[in-house]
Amino acid sequence: MKKRVFISFAIEDKNLRDFLVGQAKNENSPFEFTDMSVKEPWDSEWKTRCRARIKGCDGLLAIVTKNTKKAIGQLWEIQCAKDESVPRKGIWGNDDHPATLPDELAGVSVVNWTWTNIENWINSL
Repeated sequence: MKKRVFISFAIEDKNLRDFLVGQAKNENSPFEFTDMSVKEPWDSEWKTRCRARIKGCDGLLAIVTKNTKKAIGQLWEIQCAKDESVPRKGIWGNDDHPATLPDELAGVSVVNWTWTNIENWINSL
């Protein structure tokens, strides 16, 4: 049975999310993905639906870039996963790592984006 993973990303990094989704479509993928891409402002209804989706996942994988620190929705998703005791992992979206991570990522391991790193984490869930 495939694990279900919530992908959290800054909207500016949508192309990275699309790339990860492409990898996940590989027949050897150990997970199914879900996310809550936002095209309208966040409201309480979005947060309620997003929380339910995160709670239904085995883990949350955050794509971390310099955009993450200002990504209000992504930061809320990461904090929500923590509040709901959903395991979290970060992957670097590129080689241009931010100097500091937002508070919501405190205690979260952020690793290089390799299929092996992603698969090992998912298998540990």
